[in-house]
Amino acid sequence: MTQPTDVAEAAKRRAAEWAAQQIHDGMAVGLGSGTTSALVIEEVGRRVAAGLCITAIATSEQSHREAVSLGIPMTDFAHQPHLDLTIDGADEVEEGTLNLIKGHGGALLREKIVAMASSKLLIAVDPRKLIKTLGSVFTVPVEVVPFGWETTAVRLRDYGFAPELRVNDDGKPYITDGQHYILHCSLPKSRLTAEQAADAFSQTVGVVEHGLFLGMASRVVIGSADGIQVLEARH
Repeated sequence: MTQPTDVAEAAKRRAAEWAAQQIHDGMAVGLGSGTTSALVIEEVGRRVAAGLCITAIATSEQSHREAVSLGIPMTDFAHQPHLDLTIDGADEVEEGTLNLIKGHGGALLREKIVAMASSKLLIAVDPRKLIKTLGSVFTVPVEVVPFGWETTAVRLRDYGFAPELRVNDDGKPYITDGQHYILHCSLPKSRLTAEQAADAFSQTVGVVEHGLFLGMASRVVIGSADGIQVLEARH
């Protein structure tokens, strides 16, 4: 009998393969982080081995290592300040708006830097990530400076975000590639819009970046057992 995890994995792979096909010769590409993005990198590696000529920047140290191991030519923003396309995953995709929550893999700061440097952001997900209202399933990861993170948490708590420090299995704080901590914040129901929450995060001293990606996705490809569905942003 087919297990739910097998179905989800097949859906991710369908989305990843379609997304990777949107990369063409000569492109400068951003490669995302997470399980679906790992499948994208795997597919891009196969295409590079078959002759695809691109350069890429990864959104995490892990994705960078995966790309290098597959022979994908990597660069940096000193040599390539602008990217044609970034392909990444998401924790939540809000129907209609295509607003996103990203960063539960711990790479939200680099993910947003890479996305902002890209002409287009393509999100590849399985159907479980599509939701009616942002924050329905996942909290918002907020990357914060370790120094005084407790006071940063107090300020976020005053907004109603109920922040919780992300920790490793040993109980020590999780540390991002940028050497920061992450506070997982719930979106207060009916009190703040996603835009107001994003403003509150950005205005809080000690916050480096937050996992609300609003108005940034150009397209979302959703893989399923029946094929793929592509959602276009309404700009």
